[in-house]
Amino acid sequence: MIKAVIVGYGNIGKFVFDSIKSSNDFELVGVIRREPDIDPPKELEGIEIVKDIRKLSQKPDVAILCTPTRSVEKHAIECLSMGINTVDSYDIHSSIWDLKQSLDKQAKKFGAVSIISAGWDPGSDSVVRTLMEAAAPRGVTYTNFGPGMSMGHTVAVKAINGVKKALSVTIPLGTSIHRRMVYIELEDGFSYNDVSNNIKADSYFSNDETHVIQVDNIEDYIDMGHGVNMVRKGVSGKTQNQLFEFNMKINNPALTAEILIAVARASMKQSSGAYTMIEIPVLDLLYGDRETLIKKLV
Repeated sequence: MIKAVIVGYGNIGKFVFDSIKSSNDFELVGVIRREPDIDPPKELEGIEIVKDIRKLSQKPDVAILCTPTRSVEKHAIECLSMGINTVDSYDIHSSIWDLKQSLDKQAKKFGAVSIISAGWDPGSDSVVRTLMEAAAPRGVTYTNFGPGMSMGHTVAVKAINGVKKALSVTIPLGTSIHRRMVYIELEDGFSYNDVSNNIKADSYFSNDETHVIQVDNIEDYIDMGHGVNMVRKGVSGKTQNQLFEFNMKINNPALTAEILIAVARASMKQSSGAYTMIEIPVLDLLYGDRETLIKKLV
């Protein structure tokens, strides 16, 4: 059994709990929360809940990081220094390589494994993009997200000073261009214009068309459904006009959680270091006997 700890118990953490409980090869040995004694969820009854991973009575094999993206590196470094594997769904595409280099050094130093940016995009979608490019090495791939709730963008908005509650919805405009619809409840005493400008200046939003809308009750707008449409048009050998398309409609945190469980499993089969999902043998993501899996899937 793979001993796992969940670090952070928000939307993703709760779905990771469900996925662990539905897996045959995982044992949950603890949950890390900022306030472990305040309103412990009923489903965690009997599970050790602590503020500091070093306080766990059992050392986990892998830490599943369900924290905001901007705190992933800090938590990963702490866990890796204890020889604990880490997996995360870090989603700032432009800095994934920098994170990989940082965590690769830490993982190798302490003989551990870190699999980064392993949600569905970046993550499983990255694997699909890689297969598409292998099939048509010359061409262009368009990735169109939504319409749906972006968890990473929503967390980023909530961190803006003056935002009480928030929701960021991604609207696909085609050819990898997106509009961000940001709904917010304001804290008392803050200016809508100031908060809106700070949101639009954040790196999560500064490169996209972004609309910030003040609402009375954010709960009226929340829907965790999301999706993606990926299209590649390219050339195989000398043959033009090869066209591939991939679509899915999903519950965002549920799929992210399941991918995190798959890469946590795969982390137990890799040499020390940091990896992205496209570097991991896809068979390592699955539970079961290799011969049976190969006969079933090939």
